Amino acid sequence: MVRPLLVGALLWLAGLATSLAGPIEDVLALPEASLVLGDGQRLLIAEQPDRPLVPASTMKLVIALAAIERWGLEHRFETSVYLGPDGRLWVRGGGDPSLVSEELDRVVAALKAAGVRSVQGIGLDAELFGTQVPIPGRSSSNNPYDAPVTALAVNFNTVSLRVAGGRLQSGEAQTPLTPTAQRLGRGLGEGRHRVNLVDGETALAHFGEVLLAKLRQGGIRVEAPASGAAPKIASRIAPGVVLGTVPTSARLIHTHRNALTLEQVLRNMLEYSTNFIANDLFLMLGERDGRARLADAQRTVEQWARRTFGWRAFRIEDGAGLSRGNRLSGRQMLDVLERLRPYRELLPQQDDDPDVRAKTGTLRGVSTYAGFVRHGREWRPFSLMINQPVAYGLRLQVASALARR
Repeated sequence: MVRPLLVGALLWLAGLATSLAGPIEDVLALPEASLVLGDGQRLLIAEQPDRPLVPASTMKLVIALAAIERWGLEHRFETSVYLGPDGRLWVRGGGDPSLVSEELDRVVAALKAAGVRSVQGIGLDAELFGTQVPIPGRSSSNNPYDAPVTALAVNFNTVSLRVAGGRLQSGEAQTPLTPTAQRLGRGLGEGRHRVNLVDGETALAHFGEVLLAKLRQGGIRVEAPASGAAPKIASRIAPGVVLGTVPTSARLIHTHRNALTLEQVLRNMLEYSTNFIANDLFLMLGERDGRARLADAQRTVEQWARRTFGWRAFRIEDGAGLSRGNRLSGRQMLDVLERLRPYRELLPQQDDDPDVRAKTGTLRGVSTYAGFVRHGREWRPFSLMINQPVAYGLRLQVASALARR
């Protein structure tokens, strides 16, 4: 085999030992794997550095960098609230990926401060993304990582539920048990569960139900519209909730800015590998003239990558790394990491090794890891992409071994 000899030569030229021990040697023997380690100026290890492979969730590092360069770490996402002449409260989604229950409490408090005492139902405008977004690689499971993506979403389009003594309850004190949540909770066994909201319309119905409950809890009366019917521009998706476009006659009464900055959003996304956040940001990167569609996001992010790095052979189909159609090489991942170097503390620390800050990626038959390893006082970027079945812990062992070399 020629490749191990080339790797040995590179390690020798870099002043490292040519004896590759344990997990690193195991990876170099894999036919469907790439391992790349740099020092900011050169490659210290270069095993198949230019082979495009499936990156899985390490794709989130690309989206994190693109988001930082688009908006800056202090950016806060916004949601607009309007009051129609008929008394209906309208909420226009701005793609805020972290609009959790506590944020809706802040919205209600701001409405009360603005003098809102009652509303004639609510309307939701989620036209920014559209009702149904076909994310490549997203499956139909009820797991949180398969949550749909909508421009208006509460709690990452997931529901926390608890079944105790056969009785279904909300799993969060701050989130009311909605009719939609009750329907999704039927048949769940005893214990705690977190499930996703299935599709865009279901997610938006749940959002509306939570907001209605929050308004009532906050002392704002919710009354049925006088006509009892949805306006022509909207469709009814739940009692008291319609989906449509904010009427031109509606008046802006509040612009809500999330308490979390982009820095905090990205830190959470990378630590918990939240697919919803990653693909929400991905869509927002493609926003043009009030619309953010998947094809526009794919085109925009790929154009940014070509312009920023001069890449040629690669493919970005979604922002979370769900799609097996995504393709990046180890060298390309190091390009991203070098640009992320000032923000490396956004990456999670490996549980058993403080000298590793990196993001994992996992799909069936795919195990990836990318980030930084500390060697003395220096942080070195590395990328490991394995596109064949291996033991789950191998990537962690490789990273720790890289830090010790």
